[in-house]
Amino acid sequence: MSDQLVAFTNDPNQSGELVLSIDGTQKSYLYALRFNTIANYWVGTLFNLQGSLILDSIAFVTGNGPAANVLRQFAYLAIGSLTIVNQSNVSSPDYPDDTDLGTDFGAMWGDSPTQ
Repeated sequence: MSDQLVAFTNDPNQSGELVLSIDGTQKSYLYALRFNTIANYWVGTLFNLQGSLILDSIAFVTGNGPAANVLRQFAYLAIGSLTIVNQSNVSSPDYPDDTDLGTDFGAMWGDSPTQ
């Protein structure tokens, strides 16, 4: 598996293009990432390069084991895996807030999970 650090920041409304190596193939997507101030967590949206929606409201949460892959339930889309990593061992809360995505917490995109 080739994990790639995605350069998300704590800008509350960001968008751009992702160029990723997934399962040995280079793939490109458009993304939008926003901070939900009411729920106090990040949510992402993924589009193909033509702007068609692939996934919406992906919650950026952390976890242990296979559940840590926030894209696991979407394996049929062959878009790889996405894990939000607590890089600084901040314990409370154990998910990024509006100030620490891209610093204390990172986003690692990798190959599709094996079943």
